[in-house]
Amino acid sequence: MTNLNLRGNWNEIKGKLKQKYADLTDDDLTFSEGKEDELLGRLQKRTGRTKEQLREEIEKL
Repeated sequence: MTNLNLRGNWNEIKGKLKQKYADLTDDDLTFSEGKEDELLGRLQKRTGRTKEQLREEIEKL
């Protein structure tokens, strides 16, 4: 697995994820550099998708 490339466009990605998964909160989408797995874990819990599915989806946004 590679690290997610989130730094530059995280606000845009966050908005798209909120549109797709309306029940996500700002807390769910809080990103700290170096803590991609923690973010993916929170998203996995809220969406029911696997970390790999979420990683692929985020990289496509």
